Amino acid sequence: MSQATDPVEGAPLIAPSSTDHPLYEKIVEACRSVYDPEIPVNIYDLGLIYTIDINAENDVLVIMTLTAPGCPVAGDMPGWIADAAGPVDGVKTIDVQLTWDPPWGMDMMSDEARLELGFM
Repeated sequence: MSQATDPVEGAPLIAPSSTDHPLYEKIVEACRSVYDPEIPVNIYDLGLIYTIDINAENDVLVIMTLTAPGCPVAGDMPGWIADAAGPVDGVKTIDVQLTWDPPWGMDMMSDEARLELGFM
């Protein structure tokens, strides 16, 4: 997934994930179990999960977006992520936050998602 940067300060627009945390891959797999109801690809590979931040106490913060602000499941999808990742063994708490900045774009999809959707 590409990391957009703020052209003024050069800072990442998307906060980094805790990729070195032992729970990270398990949270990613849980996110991959959630699908956008209108697109036959999981939301992780669509690039809708911007950040998975896990602290030392195993509290998980997921920052995500949607393909469009008018998405009919905008109110539901964060709960789907919490329901999928919350039960992962070792997770203490989970907080899923929705953001529109930066806006989602097709360039955020994984190669697997592009292939599945016929863009490669």
